Amino acid sequence: MKPYFAENFGNPSNLYEAGRKAKSAVSEATNKITKVLNCASDEFIFTSGATEADNLAIAGIARANKEFGNKIIISAVEHKGIMSVCDALAKEGFEIVKIPVNKFGIIDLKKLKKEINSKTILVSITYADSETGTIQPIAEIAKIIQEFKRKKYPKPYTLVASGYPLFHTDASQAAAYLDINVKKLGADLMTLSAHKIYGPKGIGGLFIKKGIKIKPIIFGGGQQSLRSGTQNVPAIVGFGEAISLAKKNKKSEYIRVKKLRDKLEKGIFKTISKVVLNGHFKNRLPNFLNISILDIEGEALLLYLDEKGIAVGTGSACNSENLEPSYVLTALGRPYEHIHGSIRFTLGKYTKDSDINYVLKNLPEMVKKLRQIS
Repeated sequence: MKPYFAENFGNPSNLYEAGRKAKSAVSEATNKITKVLNCASDEFIFTSGATEADNLAIAGIARANKEFGNKIIISAVEHKGIMSVCDALAKEGFEIVKIPVNKFGIIDLKKLKKEINSKTILVSITYADSETGTIQPIAEIAKIIQEFKRKKYPKPYTLVASGYPLFHTDASQAAAYLDINVKKLGADLMTLSAHKIYGPKGIGGLFIKKGIKIKPIIFGGGQQSLRSGTQNVPAIVGFGEAISLAKKNKKSEYIRVKKLRDKLEKGIFKTISKVVLNGHFKNRLPNFLNISILDIEGEALLLYLDEKGIAVGTGSACNSENLEPSYVLTALGRPYEHIHGSIRFTLGKYTKDSDINYVLKNLPEMVKKLRQIS
């Protein structure tokens, strides 16, 4: 990324040499990303991150296709970037349906199939949940949508392959560990975020299948046709490199991180009583461990751990911007006391075996102290 902050500071939209160098760098990065996605280079749009990409996917499709229907289906555990834009679209007259999940966080496929009708223009289901790491059956969801479309449209079906409903998935969390081949998954649109794969913050993107009707949400000079604004060349270059490295190390990192996560999980359940696992016990990302430790406050444990240099997340009310407990754990049917004591550990490429040992050494004593206080 370094050369594009200073020496090669050209605008990729300009025709002079510095601009051509910048444009070449953007093209190279785009090719790296679309190679992993298995799509054409003109089927990917760079955004400022996953939130913008989700907004573009949901609002862009909704507003461009309201003549064909007004129903949008999402899950009850979608990211705020999807939840919030759907709330806004509801005020514009769109029908938003949230499909429930089971106690493990897996979407109810029967309910989804039942809800899809001729008014449905979009289904958006996150690939892997950002709180529990639970992986949704994306390929199965795509098949349900395709089956409906085959019944809805006359043969030959291939002529209307981009008919409605369209299928969007936010793969931001999943990209580091799971296959994001859009053709295999059957996605019409897919959101990515660079910093989730150790790229720079403030850059993301959206795969949009060719031929799909979509409206922009940002207007200007039309630099990317659908998304206006001067492109962030250093960040785009970093994004391209990050996704290449993630693909190269995906299998080995999956195995390594899962081994560490499993060690942490077993160690916690062995040394601490009254602990509940949140999310799916098996079908989840290898780096996620979301647990509820009963009879303590999640926020208090977070602060205790932070003093020891251990960074965790919590679904408790006082740790969120809007002072509400985790809607994801609520959707899983977790009672208040479980949500109140929830803690999320997320491992990554820098996590070592010694880090797991350090957590297991400190955590039991902290829980003991907090339980005594409560």
